[in-house]
Amino acid sequence: MPYVKDPRVDAYLDGLPTWQREILSQVRDLVHKADPDVEETIKRTVQPYFVLDGNICAFLAAKDHVNVFLYDGAIVPDPEGIITAGHDNKTGRMISYRKDDKINERALVTMFKQIIANNRAGGWRVLKRDGSIPVP
Repeated sequence: MPYVKDPRVDAYLDGLPTWQREILSQVRDLVHKADPDVEETIKRTVQPYFVLDGNICAFLAAKDHVNVFLYDGAIVPDPEGIITAGHDNKTGRMISYRKDDKINERALVTMFKQIIANNRAGGWRVLKRDGSIPVP
């Protein structure tokens, strides 16, 4: 599926070890699969962000893993247990992937779609404040 790539995100990925680049490239494809209107940008000087009516996710590579930060206010269900950290975080959660980890594509795309739907409905802060969404 073709989508508009931000060359700054390409540059970030190009500087990573092969296994990290492959994982984050796959996640990049999946966030665009969730909605073709997703846009890429760089925030905080170097971090790739994916946005649509608000933040959806961001990437951060570490020495032995990569992180995908989900900006969901901890309101998006995680029935398949793909969240690895930040379960009680009030603003976002994280999925960490290590070399050779498999991505649960279906679960991740489902989460991206829900985050996007929440963004379009005003964002997780608004939804929590007005009680539109039950908070887990």
